[in-house]
Amino acid sequence: MPSLFHRETASAEVEVEPRWRQLFRRVLMGPEYPSRRIARRFTFYTLLGLSAVFGALCGLMLVYSIDLPQMEDLARYHPNTTTELLDIHGKVFGSFALERRVVVPYSEFAPVLRQAIISIEDKSFERNWGVNLVRAVGAAYRDLHAQGRAQGASTITMQLARNLFLSSEKTYGRKLQEVILSMQIERRFTKQQIFELYANQIYLGRGTYGFEAGSQYYFSKHAKDLTLPEAALLAALPKGPEYYSPVRFPDRALRRRNLVLSEMLADGKITEAQAEAAKSAPLGLRLESPPNSVAPYFVEEVRRQLEKEYGVEQVHGAGLRVYTSLDLDLQIVANKAVLDGIATYERRKGWVGNLSNVVLGGGDVETYKHPDWTQSLEKGSYVHGVVTSVEAKKVTVKLGGLQVVMTPEDWKWTQNVDGDSFLRNGDVVYVRIEEKGADGAWRASLQQDSGAQASMMAVDNASGEVLAMVGGRDFALSQFNRATQAQRQVGSSFKPYVYTTAVEAGAKPTDIIVDGPVTFPTPSGPYTPHNYEPNYKGAMTLLNAFAESRNIPALKLAARVGIRKVIETAHRFGVTSDIPAFLPVAIGSADITLYEQVGAYSVFPNDGIRIEPHYIRKVTQADGLPFDQDSVQVDEVISVETARTMMQFLQAVVRQGTAVAASQMKHPFGGKTGTTNDFTDAWFIGFSPSVTCGTWIGYDDRQSLGEKETGARAALPMWMDFMKAAIANKPDETFAAEGAPKKTLDVPLNRGVAAAPKEAPEEEEPDAPPPAKAGTSVAPSSTALPGDSADAPGGPKAVKVVPKSSVVPVKKVVVPENGATAPAKPSDEPRSGVSKPPADKE
Repeated sequence: MPSLFHRETASAEVEVEPRWRQLFRRVLMGPEYPSRRIARRFTFYTLLGLSAVFGALCGLMLVYSIDLPQMEDLARYHPNTTTELLDIHGKVFGSFALERRVVVPYSEFAPVLRQAIISIEDKSFERNWGVNLVRAVGAAYRDLHAQGRAQGASTITMQLARNLFLSSEKTYGRKLQEVILSMQIERRFTKQQIFELYANQIYLGRGTYGFEAGSQYYFSKHAKDLTLPEAALLAALPKGPEYYSPVRFPDRALRRRNLVLSEMLADGKITEAQAEAAKSAPLGLRLESPPNSVAPYFVEEVRRQLEKEYGVEQVHGAGLRVYTSLDLDLQIVANKAVLDGIATYERRKGWVGNLSNVVLGGGDVETYKHPDWTQSLEKGSYVHGVVTSVEAKKVTVKLGGLQVVMTPEDWKWTQNVDGDSFLRNGDVVYVRIEEKGADGAWRASLQQDSGAQASMMAVDNASGEVLAMVGGRDFALSQFNRATQAQRQVGSSFKPYVYTTAVEAGAKPTDIIVDGPVTFPTPSGPYTPHNYEPNYKGAMTLLNAFAESRNIPALKLAARVGIRKVIETAHRFGVTSDIPAFLPVAIGSADITLYEQVGAYSVFPNDGIRIEPHYIRKVTQADGLPFDQDSVQVDEVISVETARTMMQFLQAVVRQGTAVAASQMKHPFGGKTGTTNDFTDAWFIGFSPSVTCGTWIGYDDRQSLGEKETGARAALPMWMDFMKAAIANKPDETFAAEGAPKKTLDVPLNRGVAAAPKEAPEEEEPDAPPPAKAGTSVAPSSTALPGDSADAPGGPKAVKVVPKSSVVPVKKVVVPENGATAPAKPSDEPRSGVSKPPADKE
């Protein structure tokens, strides 16, 4: 027990740190100072802040990447491609495209083109991982702060990501998405695959996407065939396809092209000699002809049918291949025949003048552009131009980028001696390009465009395929198709339906009929018709009456069999236009389209079989798989005996009648002329054993063509020019002889007949009652003629269709819009090119 008087201090128990730990801490952290504690605390908070920033970045990446497409989508990506139209020989003559693009593999891009693109767009393309951080940060900063044009510096992969999936808005968020996508693309695809996608996707201006389409447009060649200067020019365009457009701004394009060459030289891709030679070369543009310029009216009919069947997006972006019925060689002949025929008529009419003048209209000759100038110009082209210089013996005309010269010989037909006596600077004239003179200047002949129009359509008799179609004089000025949409009075070309009805009732070509004065009683008073010629020929055979196109015999036959029977016959032949049941219809007061007339006339050489005219043989998808096709409509409308009897009438027209001029071609033909009151419409519909072709000429406003401008004079020559080419390789063809087996067609028969609706005409055939005002009926009364009441209109009959499996795969044609009698306004529908091309590249 401790002493009460002895003081003992109890020491507190203290935990002592082991010596070895003290030594370890001293070695590792150094001596204990207050500043070290502060440093540790600072380090802790710094790391905490960096962790927060890292977390925020991870969150941002998650937010911006959550809506990004998956790489599987890119692997399955199929860009919009061009739908091509092919003729019967496999030649491409037209196309549809929202984005004019031709997709080709990596190997189809010339090495010099690949080198040029990489040198100017992404020098480190082969080495980087899709993002060049220094360039990306700089590009993002300039995109947000540039006052003028932003200077993009994205890699090829980043451009691909943006063009495929992102918008062009200039934000840091979009740039971050671009970086994320680029890294994903680099992980998923090889460099060759990335370059191929980029080279097929990039916009190059003028509605072209991808370097293959750009090469075809700017140089009319494939990308694999490009030269160094050409490759450098195309590589210059992605930066600013509109700003550096070689068509609109050749100086800018030249400077940009030379910059590409300098970059290639700096990268060691080309030698200095190659660079200097390429820089000294001109741009060398050889622009592709405008699409759909050879057969624009036919292309429009095909477009309407395709869009109805497959939809606009598929037609313009799915890269379909459409195998059409068009014969491109015959189409070119048809174009020339129509234009030459109108030109011949215009010269026969004489110089009218009344030219519009650019200067007097407040315009400038230097900046004036005519719609015609989009077409390619060559010898024989008809085109509008503006007069830039006028002298007594020399007139200079501007045709876009081409200057042509006219001399007195070129306007001699106008009866004007000196050019300055009837032409002025700024006059818009119509010319035909003739030839290149010894001095290198192009010469042109003066033509006239008084507004006359013409149309032509030809079909293959055995298949019903439309071989050629011309719907007007100039598609650039009027898209109204006068072959399928214009209902015009047909004149005497309606008479075959009258005589067919009479033959079915027992009439024979040798029957006698009196061509003499006659009056038909009607409820509104007597109707006394006349022939085109002011005479009568008395008793004559039906064959001669038809060949000479006498009106009185045709009216007598129609009155005998009943006008309703005649109209029923016309409907059986495929005429869907509305026809009133009035006697003057027998001599052509009905309004019918050329499309209907050509289809109807093909019945005669086909031994009574009508095949619906159609434009499309088959349609395949981009991968070559064909779409299912509807069968073409085929009907037997008259018997073989009736058809061959009518062939006697129709051949007599060419052999001895109103179309005797065609007999000089020494080939079997048949047909019928047509002329209307006041010569407002002139027709000829005719055929060989293999081809049926129809022509029409007139004015849209139905003004007169002029005295004596009959079908034989104004329309027949165009038909003859076309048929010379159509029969060139068929010298031995003949019509079926009496008693010969029935003709074999290329399509199976659907037995039956069909009727159609009816409507009133606006004009009349020569020697019908006096012409009525536009929009009124030409018939003497709204009541049918006596004796016609028993002839009830023919109703539709059932059509027996053969199984589709045995039918030739051809698209059923779309029935043309009826009721149109004047040109429609140009359609606002997109036809080709790019409706909203992207802005110049960042």
